[in-house]
Amino acid sequence: MTTSTTSEQSLWKLIRDIRFGMLTTQAESGDLRSHPLTTQNRKEDEGTVLWFFISARSEILRDVLARHKVNLAYASPEDDRYVSISGRARLDNNPQQKQALWSTMSQAWFPGGVDDPDLALLAVDIQQAEYWDIKSSKMVQLFKMAKAAITGKQPEHMGDHQKVHLT
Repeated sequence: MTTSTTSEQSLWKLIRDIRFGMLTTQAESGDLRSHPLTTQNRKEDEGTVLWFFISARSEILRDVLARHKVNLAYASPEDDRYVSISGRARLDNNPQQKQALWSTMSQAWFPGGVDDPDLALLAVDIQQAEYWDIKSSKMVQLFKMAKAAITGKQPEHMGDHQKVHLT
């Protein structure tokens, strides 16, 4: 197994069951904007591309057509998992890919189905990711923070923090 494959698997293990990611784009004005999006990937297409359905009339599409660099943030506070993904966004209106990713949940946003003229498919090619995965219990975390507050030293190892480069 290659390091890249292992990195991809670790990344997907962390974000697979987090339903929504916050996509941050840069507007033409330079302002940063974040939008909640549902990751459309299925287990069989987990790799180095994240897929999202967006409106063809959205600010998101205007932003990524002007500036391709984006960031996605995934968080599961109840599990102490946090992931930040940097990548390049692009429009990909391949009808077969749209069909493969389509679900009944998508129908709520795009009532015209896969052929809805407002349906656009956004692909984010992952370049790198950074994650924090804290495995110790809340009680252990509180103890470490209390100890740090008393001793004036930073808390001991609180969890796994890694940077993953996929390109």
